[in-house]
Amino acid sequence: MRFPKTESKIRALAQNIIAGLDGNPNFPSPPILPADLQSRLNAAVSSADAQVMAQAAAKQATDIKQAAFDDLITDMKTVLHYAEDTVHDDDAKLSELGWGGRAEPHSLEVPGQPRLLEVLRQGAGWLTLDWKKPADGGAPASYRIERRELTENGIWTLAGISVDTEVTLNDQKHGKEWEYRVIAVNKAGDGEPGNTVTALL
Repeated sequence: MRFPKTESKIRALAQNIIAGLDGNPNFPSPPILPADLQSRLNAAVSSADAQVMAQAAAKQATDIKQAAFDDLITDMKTVLHYAEDTVHDDDAKLSELGWGGRAEPHSLEVPGQPRLLEVLRQGAGWLTLDWKKPADGGAPASYRIERRELTENGIWTLAGISVDTEVTLNDQKHGKEWEYRVIAVNKAGDGEPGNTVTALL
């Protein structure tokens, strides 16, 4: 048999080992006693539960923060639109608010390549990716994260969308080696993919 890779199967095997060792004359002197192995299992389960709770709390905090910033931005834009109309886009007067007149319209360029993609953190079935904005091209409106299984016939598929240069992807299939890439996107179109990274989840 091969040693399991998923947490659920590791837990199940640990429980089987503990039950099989306890009082079994076939294994009279195990190098680790069943009670000690049970303590290890309890610690691992507690750590996994704490991680799930921490991830849920972090997501809730992120949602609350984003909602607060959305409300702030809406109010700020309302005030700035009022100011632009009131002073007829006078740069000197708008500068008193740290603002400026409406820029002349210009054609939007396709974004360049995202840079320095890396895996910040990972666990069983999830990982956090981080990258840098493109050094050239138009400003990205969002980023498309794609993945493919690291096999000869792997096909790129959508793994997520982000407006920031960091994203946590959950529900990634266990026991697979994946390749990830990021593409910057705006109204002018999709830029070229940046570098790729691989992760065994």
